[in-house]
Amino acid sequence: MRRADRLFQIVQYLRGGRLITALTLAQRLEVSERTIYRDIADLQSTGVPIDGEAGVGYIMRSGFDLPPLMFTREEIVALVTGARMVKAWGGSAMVDAAEEALVKIEAVLPDGERSRVGGTKIFARQMDMADATRDLIDRCEAAVDASDVLLFDYSDQDGAKTNRNVHPLGLWFWGKVWTLVAWCELRDDFRMFRLDRMSSLELAERKYHPTPERSLAEFLRQMEEKHGEPG
Repeated sequence: MRRADRLFQIVQYLRGGRLITALTLAQRLEVSERTIYRDIADLQSTGVPIDGEAGVGYIMRSGFDLPPLMFTREEIVALVTGARMVKAWGGSAMVDAAEEALVKIEAVLPDGERSRVGGTKIFARQMDMADATRDLIDRCEAAVDASDVLLFDYSDQDGAKTNRNVHPLGLWFWGKVWTLVAWCELRDDFRMFRLDRMSSLELAERKYHPTPERSLAEFLRQMEEKHGEPG
């Protein structure tokens, strides 16, 4: 959990008006008590009205609330446009997350700004994507995040099939197709795989351990060296 998210969660726990010990907060947030003490001190230094002390517990005085999120018009347009593009072209889980993100953003905006969310006049045409394709995007993204080795059959442009074991590093969207950037164990090199040419995708039930020479950063460096730009 990012530190900013942890500080936000501490405020939410303390808003209940009950005394909460640092130990309880540490257990809920899966950090050490020392980390909680440091976070509480930082919150107090910024004006959050938290009372209490180590070994006793903490409570937040009533009447405190987090200020509403403030975005410029351009920021709102960018967020809404990005969410609409994800809904049009992303995986199923991404679509759900994009919709939920818009709901949350709209809920915390000041009244005068909320109309800008629905009023943004930039749209993304819905792609004719099968549910299986959207599911494949989600599964590849999850494997990238978890460093899971993937197994799948891959058809090249001539229709020839090979079985691949790869270390997934990232996903690229090219306007019509998604590709997976990965380290391919068969070729012992970086490769980009079109998701619409992959089939029988499975987890290898083992993880890979990223190394500098097989990392996304190294792939981007090689692409920049070869073509003058990353990707």
